[in-house]
Amino acid sequence: MWFISAAPAPQLSTAEIAQMRNELFTKEKERQLSLYPRVEKIEVKYVGKSHPGTLFIMNKGLSTPYTCAMHLNEWVCAKSVLALVDGKLWDMYKPFTKSCEIQFLTFKDDDPEEVNKAYWRSCAMILGCVLEQAFKDEYSVTLLRAPEVPVTSGAFCYDVLLDNRLDEWKPTEESLRSLTREVNRLIHKDLPFEMLEVDAKVAREIFQHNKYKLSLVEQRASQNAEGIVTLHRFGDFVDITEGPHIPRTSFCCQYEVTAAHNLQSAPSELIRRFQGLSLPVHLKISEDRMKEAKDEIEVSKTEST
Repeated sequence: MWFISAAPAPQLSTAEIAQMRNELFTKEKERQLSLYPRVEKIEVKYVGKSHPGTLFIMNKGLSTPYTCAMHLNEWVCAKSVLALVDGKLWDMYKPFTKSCEIQFLTFKDDDPEEVNKAYWRSCAMILGCVLEQAFKDEYSVTLLRAPEVPVTSGAFCYDVLLDNRLDEWKPTEESLRSLTREVNRLIHKDLPFEMLEVDAKVAREIFQHNKYKLSLVEQRASQNAEGIVTLHRFGDFVDITEGPHIPRTSFCCQYEVTAAHNLQSAPSELIRRFQGLSLPVHLKISEDRMKEAKDEIEVSKTEST
């Protein structure tokens, strides 16, 4: 059982709330690092297709799959999206916790399902970041969640509540292009996705200004015995996440914010689902084919409604 003070939280700007979340994430990350006061060596055995059996001596709590990839070759660093650590999906920048076996996953594997899901997840998180900042402080934007949609659906999404003064607003093509430009600005910054597992208490503090995220914290914490909630951060944007992410924003390419749809909700709340389309930089296609894919998604949406 947990309690929130009845006193209203001070009104902070969107930028101030983002800064607070970022600082709390950093504080918790540093606290967790302090749990390893001395360097403890572990053995990480590479069991991939190239250089199988290679043994790395790594630092517990500090070294990551990306560290191992750097010791193999530049190709592995550039192409690896996720790692399998003792058979478990693992972010490329998530530190090892014990001796283990490792292999790397790429977009061109025979079965890239988990890699594709991580890519979709990361694209949605970038979209959430841009939407939160899109209206500055003139209108409120409340992030709800990035629904876990099948990659085969053709579009990733992020659900938001906009200021009720925008209930009649319909984004124009120029509005969507403006959001796309902001996304590409973040992509070109080549920002790493950092993963952090935190106690529910820490997650509540980080998302204290968003009641929908607080509800999501309780939901995620209830799904495991330890009450752990998984967070990710790129730049200064922090969010609650479903699973592993791609290593860096620069893995995204041909990214476009394509539409916004109204969803059924409570009478006083109009949920907007923004959607986008993107391909990894490793799988670029022609602009004509990209336009065809966008048109196919819109036709599918029309038929389904």
